[in-house]
Formats: sequence, C-alpha cells, structure tokens
Amino acid sequence: MDTTADTAHMAPTHTPYDGSAQPFTIGLQQLDLNDWIEIDDDLLTYLAEKQRLFALHGHRIFVEEPGTREAQTEVLNLLAAHLTGRYPSLYTRDRDTITLTGGDGVVPLGEAETPYLHRAASLVQEDLVLMRKDEARSWHLAAASLSFPSSWTLLEKFGRSMDEIHAPVPDFGAGTRNAGLITRMFDNLRVDRPVWRINWSLQPDGNLYHPLASHEKGALYTDDDIAAQSFVRVERQTLRKLPTSGDILFTIRIHLDPIKALKKHPECRNVAEAFVRQLEALNPAQLHYKGIMTIRERLIDALRRL
Repeated sequence: MDTTADTAHMAPTHTPYDGSAQPFTIGLQQLDLNDWIEIDDDLLTYLAEKQRLFALHGHRIFVEEPGTREAQTEVLNLLAAHLTGRYPSLYTRDRDTITLTGGDGVVPLGEAETPYLHRAASLVQEDLVLMRKDEARSWHLAAASLSFPSSWTLLEKFGRSMDEIHAPVPDFGAGTRNAGLITRMFDNLRVDRPVWRINWSLQPDGNLYHPLASHEKGALYTDDDIAAQSFVRVERQTLRKLPTSGDILFTIRIHLDPIKALKKHPECRNVAEAFVRQLEALNPAQLHYKGIMTIRERLIDALRRL
C-alpha cells in the first residue's frame, strides 16, 4: 500500500520528532480513555489494507496462545462498548454484532470462526497485542493481531518475554535500567490508569506493512532526493490493563507521512529544526537501529532546506 497520495497534502498529525518525545526513552503519559482509540478519515483505507494483508500473510499477522480466548473476548467487548459510545455515528451495535458505517459487513461479538482479538483489530486502525504474565513472573506476548509491524515480525516476538522483545533496542535489553522500569510499569499498571506514548522512525517508502529489519530498510534508500523517498513513521502506543483477565492490552496506531508533508505544518521551521536536533543527537547504535546510519546527514540537509 503506497500512502503517498493520501498523505502528501496533509500536515502530520503527531510530531514527536519536534522534541515532545525523546527517542529511546519510555516517556509514558496518562491516557484519557475518551482518547483511547484514534479514528480519522483514513479508517476504511487502513481496514481494507488489514483485510488485504491478512489474506496474503494470515499466519504472520495473527497469533494466539492456548488459554487466551477469554482475554480476547474481553478486549472485543471493551472495544465494542468504547466505539459505539465514543463514535456512535460510525459504529452501531445490534445485539451480538457491530456494524461500521461504510464498512464491509458486520462483525460478530459472540462465537465465530475468526478469533476474537482479530475481529477487534478489524474494527480499528490500531494493531492489538495481548501481554500476559507467565509462571516465571515475566510479561510475554501471548496473542496479537498485527498488520502494520515497524521493522519487526510477529512470529519472531510471539511467546517472547519483554526482555527478549526489546533485546535489539539500544539501552532496553535485559539488565538495563529501562528494562527494569518497563517491568515495574507493567507490574504496577492499574485498570483505571491506562497510559500512552509516542515514538518515531524513518522508512524509504509509504507502506504500512513494514516487517523489514533496520539494516534491510536502510539499504533501500537510493541516491535520489532523500526528502522525496523518506517517510516519518509515528507509533502511538497505549497500554491498558484488562479488568477481568489482568492481561495488558498494547495498542499500536501507525501514522505515516512523507518528510515533505512538514511543509504543510503551521510550525514547519520549528518542527524541522527540532527534528534535526533529534537526528544529530542519535548515537551510532541508535542510528543503526533506526536504519538511517548512512543517510543521516542527507536527511539533516533536506530538513534544513524545508
């Protein structure tokens, strides 16, 4: 899916690269549940892309451990209640089904062939990941419907602990201060105190489905105009503890904008200059992880020209 045409005329919705969210930090904020799920004009486009990708890569997009169906049901019911209450003009519930205005058919809320968590993800632009604490008292990825990965694959993370999932991230591997903070945050997360955070990365195309590893992603940049081939990928993540199962639902909402969309931003100069400062501050390990080791200086030049 090439989203260039969809985003080129728009100013970016989220700009954490303006300094409002520092890279490689946890940066959690309290979440108002009214803002739990983000809906915009691209809703049907995202959902159609999810449907297309699942037809192509189903086993890579949905995974579940045995014993997670009740928690998945809990997620679907919470989401259905939220969507019909928060967006009543878009979502309508009729007994055990929910219908999206302009969408493709109805989504059953009860027993059905499609797993509960995947049905929940088919209603929203967010991907949904279920984290569970195991007998070793370690949080791990127990189920997920993930159509839009950001330089990772679901199969390599499925069943893995938080430390294993974050092992490639600089300063987030096992034994680091950040790893300890994340574990304590998961352990202490309250049902009535959900949280959210934002981070960013860069990629050489407008594809929402981006499982390429960082080194593969970096190799795709060419010698052509770097601003024309660079897209800012922003992840808006939320964490919500489920009241019945005690599992934690991790949502990931992707916003994808070409670098040149910054021209439409009302604070273009300030945002571009702050983005330059963030790029200049990244160390070699961080640059490698983001896949921009070889293009940083070209990006900085392009941003200054904006």
